Amino acid sequence: MLAARVEAGRGADARHRRAPAAWLGSAPAVGDLSVDRVTLVLVRADVARTPSDWGIGERLLAIEQQVEEWLTAWQPEAVAVERVFSQHNVRTVMGTAQAGAVAITCAARRGIPVALHTPTEVKAAVTGNGRADKEQVGAMVARLLRLADPPRPADASDALALAICHIWRGGAQARLAAAQAAATAARQAARQQ
Repeated sequence: MLAARVEAGRGADARHRRAPAAWLGSAPAVGDLSVDRVTLVLVRADVARTPSDWGIGERLLAIEQQVEEWLTAWQPEAVAVERVFSQHNVRTVMGTAQAGAVAITCAARRGIPVALHTPTEVKAAVTGNGRADKEQVGAMVARLLRLADPPRPADASDALALAICHIWRGGAQARLAAAQAAATAARQAARQQ
């Protein structure tokens, strides 16, 4: 699992928003971004690894402890997690979904909203192509963050891409949800009259 914190602001007086994104791949990791207007800056990254010979319970507990540490240290306003819906390798999907559930549970326990983004959404947001490969995603993440090379380990690019996607699309999704809720409330109020 990889998490990335993103801070977004609109001008010097704006309140910054923090949104770690959890990419649930082969290695738990953290990336910290700062965003002022449209400028993205990588602040830090961290990786949490679990030994491959540990049982699933031990690995998930270790991931939970790391996620809790990240949430305590960063105190985010939202958490974004990759939505896993299908892959050919069922074992990979299960491990990814289980780790994702840990991140979602940790956020929910603290009352932190969770957003899910599909890999296609993330790739499209960052590269403009929902079918981009890992190299293209890594290259665009490096370009957006003005890095000489893509973040390492390779999963870091995916987490940072998820964080970027959430910052860029999360606001629009929140506005759409609010508009839909307002329209539903208005229809219900009209029916009651």
